[in-house]
Amino acid sequence: MTELTICTHSGTFHADEALACYLLKQTNKFKDAKIIRSRDTAVINAADVAVDVGATYDFSKLRFDHHQAGFTETFDDHHEIKLSSAGLIYKHYGKEIIKNRLKVNDEITDIIYKKDFIEELDGVDNGIERYPAEIKAKYKMNTTISQRVASMNPYWNEDQSEQVLYERFEKAMALMGETFNDKVDYYGKSWMPARAIVEEALRTRKEVHSSGQLIVLRQFCPWKEHLYHLEKLNNINKSILFCLFEDNLGSWRIQAVNLDNSSFTLRKALPEAWRGKRDQELSDIIGIDGYANGFIGGHKHKDGAMHMAIKALEN
Repeated sequence: MTELTICTHSGTFHADEALACYLLKQTNKFKDAKIIRSRDTAVINAADVAVDVGATYDFSKLRFDHHQAGFTETFDDHHEIKLSSAGLIYKHYGKEIIKNRLKVNDEITDIIYKKDFIEELDGVDNGIERYPAEIKAKYKMNTTISQRVASMNPYWNEDQSEQVLYERFEKAMALMGETFNDKVDYYGKSWMPARAIVEEALRTRKEVHSSGQLIVLRQFCPWKEHLYHLEKLNNINKSILFCLFEDNLGSWRIQAVNLDNSSFTLRKALPEAWRGKRDQELSDIIGIDGYANGFIGGHKHKDGAMHMAIKALEN
C-alpha cells in the first residue's frame, strides 16, 4: 500500500497544527500516515491531506487551511470563533477520535464531542481577543498551552534546520496529544458517569422535599453543568436552589446553586444571618451547629445539612 502523507507548513510551528496532525493520526485512515512539513506548492498538492497550509479549505479534497481570505467556518451555529486547523480537523474527525479512545456509544460520543476542546486554540491562532479592547488585564498569562508549544521552537540563536524543527514539532504533537487526551479522558471517564447521579437526584427530588427545590447526590461528583443541562432537557425552569452531598471527609455540605454555568450569582443564597457563623453561634440561630457562608454550609450529618437546607428555603 502507498504510504499516506499529511502536509503542514515548515518553519515555526504552533499549537493548532501540532494538534491537527496528532488528531489525524488518531483516525483509522491516517494513523500510519507520514507527516511532511513544507511550504512548497507542489509538495502540498501531492499530499493526501494538508493542514494549516495551502490556502484552501475543502473537506472533499482533505484541505484544511484557515488563513485565506473569505474563510468563515465555525464549529457550529452556536459558536462565533473561526476555526483553526485543529478546529477543522476536530469538526470533521472529532467523533471518530473520541469513540476510538473511549469505546462509547453514539449518544455519549456526541455529548463529549460538543464540549469542543479546541475553541481556545481557534481563538489564539486567529488572533481573537478574549475581552473587549477597553478591558485591560491585571496580569499576563505565560503558561497557556499555545505559549508552551511556541516555546518549543528553537531560540533565534539555535540551530534552525528543518531536521531540528521536525524533531521539536514531534514533541509539540506529543504535548498537544497528551493535553487533548487528558480532556477526553476526563469527560468520558469522570464527567460523563456523573450524569446518571445527577439524573437520579433530579428524579427523586420531591421525595427529598415537597418543594422539589433540593437535590441530594448519592455520591459527590461534578454536578453543576449536568444540572443546568438536565434542567433544560426536562423543562425545569431554574427551580433547583440547593444541592446536598457528602464530602470526602464524611461530612455533609449544602451548596447554593448558581444562576447558570457562567454566573457567580446564586439563585438563592444561604441566609445572611448565618454567614461566617459556625458551631454554637450557628446553633443559636437555627438550632444546630455546623458552619455557613453565602454559598455553602456544612454539618457532620446528612440530617443536619437537610435541616439547614429546609431552613434556608423557608427564610
